[in-house]
Amino acid sequence: MAPSDDSQLEYLKSLVEQLNVKIRSLEEKAKPTAQPSKTPAQQLRTILVGPPGAGKGTQAPRIRDEFCVCHLATGDMLREQIARKTDLGRQAKKVMDAGGLVGDDIMVGMIKDQLENNKACKNGFVLDGFPRTIPQAEKLDAMLESRKENLNNVVQLQIDDQLLISRITGRLVHPASGRTYHKEFKYAPLSARPVYFMLSCLSSPPKKPMTDDVTGEPLVQRSDDNVDTLTKRLATYHKQTGPVVDYYRQKGLWVPIDAAQSPNVVWGNLAKVFKKSS
Repeated sequence: MAPSDDSQLEYLKSLVEQLNVKIRSLEEKAKPTAQPSKTPAQQLRTILVGPPGAGKGTQAPRIRDEFCVCHLATGDMLREQIARKTDLGRQAKKVMDAGGLVGDDIMVGMIKDQLENNKACKNGFVLDGFPRTIPQAEKLDAMLESRKENLNNVVQLQIDDQLLISRITGRLVHPASGRTYHKEFKYAPLSARPVYFMLSCLSSPPKKPMTDDVTGEPLVQRSDDNVDTLTKRLATYHKQTGPVVDYYRQKGLWVPIDAAQSPNVVWGNLAKVFKKSS
């Protein structure tokens, strides 16, 4: 006896339902595995230490972009707070206008403000230019502890003073664009350089002496890019940084990186440190 229309309809409905179940199952399997959101233990919170000209300005933006963290440079933070006329900015401006040094509490307050209000800091930060003294380091530790956060590491870019002086005293700048060149040093061709290096550290000799390759305008040497000034700045750096480095070394956070190598090699060594700790 031939099956009725009703039974055929029920059979087809059953097949459709089975197919829908199978389709949903396959769709679920085909979905990319969702990455767990970063927990504080997986975030990157680091301090970048190094003398002027060691490459912090080249590496810090790359750390920021690679690890999706904020780059907190103390000079930039001061200028931003003053421009925004925040309470901290007004306090800092008052001290600076009087010729004084901005206090540790104000600086730590600015860092805390960034961590709390800057969305770019949700995955962590790279701190550049702070702390410079042990009291500053202790205040920073206390602030992070109040947030139930810890530093992952403190990375020091190390380079011989004489090599650094040779690098910086040969530096030439195009004032309008910020492009920099070097009187003597030659690096890899532009096409072979990482974008971060191309943007912030164009350091081959200009094609025509003392002339910008792009505009043909004159290049200048910064007034503080001279041996006497640099020697004093480096002496101050070593005097200030030595105790701070020892402070973090005793905590097991200090990591030295050879900054005399090419920017790509330095970056590779930095990335290994950060991926291990994040």
